[in-house]
Amino acid sequence: MIATDQAAPASDARPGPLNGVRVVDLTTFLSGPFCTQILADLGAEIVKVEPFGGDSSRSIPPHFVGDDSAYYLGNNRNKRSIALDLKSPEGLRIARELIARSDVVVENFRPGVCERLGLDVDALRAERPDLVWASISGFGQTGPWRDRPAYDMIVQALSGVMSLTGEVGRAPVRAGVPIGDLVAGLYAAIGVLAGLAERGRGVAGGRTIDVSMLDCQLAMLSYQAVYAMHSGTTPGPQGRAHDSIPTYRAFTAGDGRALVVTANTERMWAGLCHVLGLGHLVDEPRFADAGARLAHRDDLWQQLEKAFLAEDAATWVDRLVERRVPCALIKTVPEALDDARETGRGMVLDLASEDGRRISVLGNPLLLVGDEPAAPEFPPVLGEHSDELLTGLLGMEPAQVARLHREGVVLGPDDRS
Repeated sequence: MIATDQAAPASDARPGPLNGVRVVDLTTFLSGPFCTQILADLGAEIVKVEPFGGDSSRSIPPHFVGDDSAYYLGNNRNKRSIALDLKSPEGLRIARELIARSDVVVENFRPGVCERLGLDVDALRAERPDLVWASISGFGQTGPWRDRPAYDMIVQALSGVMSLTGEVGRAPVRAGVPIGDLVAGLYAAIGVLAGLAERGRGVAGGRTIDVSMLDCQLAMLSYQAVYAMHSGTTPGPQGRAHDSIPTYRAFTAGDGRALVVTANTERMWAGLCHVLGLGHLVDEPRFADAGARLAHRDDLWQQLEKAFLAEDAATWVDRLVERRVPCALIKTVPEALDDARETGRGMVLDLASEDGRRISVLGNPLLLVGDEPAAPEFPPVLGEHSDELLTGLLGMEPAQVARLHREGVVLGPDDRS
C-alpha cells in the first residue's frame, strides 16, 4: 500500500492499484474532477471538499438528475463529499485535518488562493511531510500569466490548437470536446502517480506537481509544433485532411455519409486504389510514393472523391476492411455509444443512487487485466458524507458534529434548505 503510517487507513476502500490511497479533492468544474475520477477508478478514496454552493459544475444546464447536472454527474463518481466553510477558522481546521490524514491533494484554484485560504502546501507538509500536492491552473504557478483566469477555450486559442481546427478558409473553431480541461486532468493524474511512485521508493518529502492547462495544450501540438519550428511556416486548419499523408482523410460517399481512410503504407495505398477501381493510379508516376502523392494531393483527392460517390459509405467500409485498409464511418455520438455498449468493455456505465436517481456515464478506459472492476458509485450529493467523514475519519463526537452544523461550519444534505 502506498499510504504511510501517518494517514489513517482509507475507509470503504475500493479495489485497485491505488487501494489505500486517500485524496483530498479541492477541485471544481472539469479538469480537477476529471483527474480525481481517474484516481477513484484506480481505487483511491476521494474526499471531495466543497463550498456550501457546491462544485460549480453541479448547476450547469441544460440536463439535470435531481438537483445535480449531468455535467457534474459525468465526472464525480466514486467520491465522498463534505461541504465546509473554508473561510471560517473551524472549517479551515477541519480541512487541514483531512489533509493531514491523506496522501494526495489535488486543487485547481487560481495560483495564490490556497495560501490565502490558509492551505499553504509548505505549512501542511509540517504535519504531513510526504504529502503529494497537484495544482492545476490555466498558466501554471509561475510566469507572467499566472494570475490570469483561464477556461478550456482560452487555452485552446492561446496554444494554437484552435488555429488548426476547422475547414480551410473558414474561421477557427474549438475542438468538439473540452481538450484543454481533459488533457490537464490527465497530466495531473500522471503527475500524482509519479509522486506516489517516488514516495513508494522511500524518497523523502512530498512532490509538488504544477500543471498548466496551456502547457498541456502546447504539448498536444505534437508534430505540428515541430513542423512549424523546423520549416518556419504557419500551419493552418487541418479540416478533413493530414499535412503529411494525403490518403489520411475523410471522404463523402454516395449516400452522403462520411467515412475516414488512413491508408498510410504502400500496401494500404494499393489496396485503396484497387477497392475503388483506381488500380491504374498505383503505377502512375505522380503517385509513385508518399512524397509524390503529397505533392499532387489535389489531383489525387479529386479522383478519390469522385470514386467514393459510386457507393454508400457502409459498402466502402466493408470492402476496405476486407482488403485490410484502415477505415471507419464517422459516427454520431449516440451511434458511438451504442457500439460501446455492444463491445462489453465497460465504457458505458449505468449508475443508480439509493434514492432512485439514474444516469448513464462514460466508463474507465484503463482495464486492469485480472481485476474484477468494482461496481461504480453514484456521484455524491453536496455534503452527503460530511457527518461520516467527521465522525469516522476525524473521530468527532456526534454532539460536536451537530454543533458544527448549527454554527454553519459544515453542511449536509439535510441542511441545504
